Amino acid sequence: MRRDSKNATLGAEQAEQTAIAILGWLACEPEMLGRFLALSGLDASQLRGAVNDPGFLAGMIDFLVSHEPSLLSFCQATGTAPETVEGAWRHYSKPGLDSGQY
Repeated sequence: MRRDSKNATLGAEQAEQTAIAILGWLACEPEMLGRFLALSGLDASQLRGAVNDPGFLAGMIDFLVSHEPSLLSFCQATGTAPETVEGAWRHYSKPGLDSGQY
């Protein structure tokens, strides 16, 4: 998914709701959850504590937006617009080189 710096960041509440929806979707997709856990270095028992870490949420959302078929599957399953996911990603992620925020 192309990350366009013109897209606005979501507010904290909507970004958190989106992150929770992503985690819920991942929990219902065992293969995808297994891949995410393997890449993140976490095990399932650590997820409950990790959800309070903005860095974890940024990584989880980045995992989703980095693979467009997964992003689109999530969006279709939850009725979430891809732009909403990108807004949540922007909320939790540090500015990138294309952000103009340096």
